[in-house]
Amino acid sequence: MNVEKYHGTGNDFFVVDASEPVADRRRLAIEFCDGESGIAVGERAGADGVLFLALEERYASPRVVMTLVQPDGSTAPMCGNGARCAAAWAAERTDSDTVMVDTQAGTRRATIDEEDVTIEMGRASFAPDAVPLAGNEPLVEQSVEGLTVTAVDTGVPHAVAFVDDVSHTDLPSLAPPVRHADRFPRGTNVTLASSRGDGFDQRTYERGVEGETRSCGTGAVAVAAVARELGLTEHESIPIHPPGGRLDVRFTDRGATLAGPTEREFAGRVSIGTSPTVEADEAAGD
Repeated sequence: MNVEKYHGTGNDFFVVDASEPVADRRRLAIEFCDGESGIAVGERAGADGVLFLALEERYASPRVVMTLVQPDGSTAPMCGNGARCAAAWAAERTDSDTVMVDTQAGTRRATIDEEDVTIEMGRASFAPDAVPLAGNEPLVEQSVEGLTVTAVDTGVPHAVAFVDDVSHTDLPSLAPPVRHADRFPRGTNVTLASSRGDGFDQRTYERGVEGETRSCGTGAVAVAAVARELGLTEHESIPIHPPGGRLDVRFTDRGATLAGPTEREFAGRVSIGTSPTVEADEAAGD
């Protein structure tokens, strides 16, 4: 089948046109994304998920229906960097600088320019039923499994903790107990942040990936939203620095937007056998 690979600040995804005859999307995502035996592009095997994309061109602005299947086979209702990659994929096929991205968390408007893809992320919510949380009260700067976190929904749940230095915090050890804590009946992503100039450094342990990713768009919005909620910043535009690069979160009357670069790393065909093998049509970065 034809497969492409995109990344947004290091958050990488295989992209499959939804018209491809895939009998079992869950199994395909598990096989493609495996960090040891999955599809290898460059020095990295696997990915942070598979985007199944269906392009609809008959609207005034092209629409792309996005389904993200994660490495554990689960489906995520929203992914900020995934949606930005989906918009870039659709823009390349329609020569449009505006794309509507349909996700399970709602329709998001994306704009594409030479530097960045910017997508509307909606409004962050601290409401217990939105996150969701066990109990009737918001979770703001409370200890969960030894980590002081604030819970917010940015399309998916995040438990955000501000620490002195994200680079010197043991996220792989701290995150799993919080990710599976009883307070989060559907689980949560776990995001660490620390101050950096007028913005914040970020690291995220992603639910569904079950590990740290080089970038997380919903996590970047979560950091910015929680920082404003706690009075750590009053800025409407906040730079966020995950390990894979820089994202910019801006708050408007309509909610938050997320901006950053995207890149297509690979386009080619994949043969499915005992292990996936690839034949590139185009060089990485084209």
